[in-house]
Amino acid sequence: MIDIFWYCYLVILAIAAIAILITGCKKTLGIIDFLFSVITWIGLFGYVTSTQILTPLVWKFVFVIGLIWDVYFSFKKFNEKVEGDEDTPQSIKLAIIGITLIFLVGPLYFGLFNYAFK
Repeated sequence: MIDIFWYCYLVILAIAAIAILITGCKKTLGIIDFLFSVITWIGLFGYVTSTQILTPLVWKFVFVIGLIWDVYFSFKKFNEKVEGDEDTPQSIKLAIIGITLIFLVGPLYFGLFNYAFK
């Protein structure tokens, strides 16, 4: 039963990556983010399907670098989008992005961590 949820999550991430590709993120940071998304998706796919893709050492690096990148890119994009919003306190803005990261990207890095380190 749990496998169904992982497969659904994989599909949701794939649809999000395709949507980013179609909308045409032509900036350098957008292209880098897309590449990280695809690479981490492949790692999660390997975890969900119990398929060995590359070596665990590669996935350890992907996990660490991908996590750092996602946190950096998310906060950067979030700050760009709410720059004009002076009414909301900064702590609320940070809490919103933190909660969003945990719920939307948390399962990706949970699976990638298990794939790389176990």
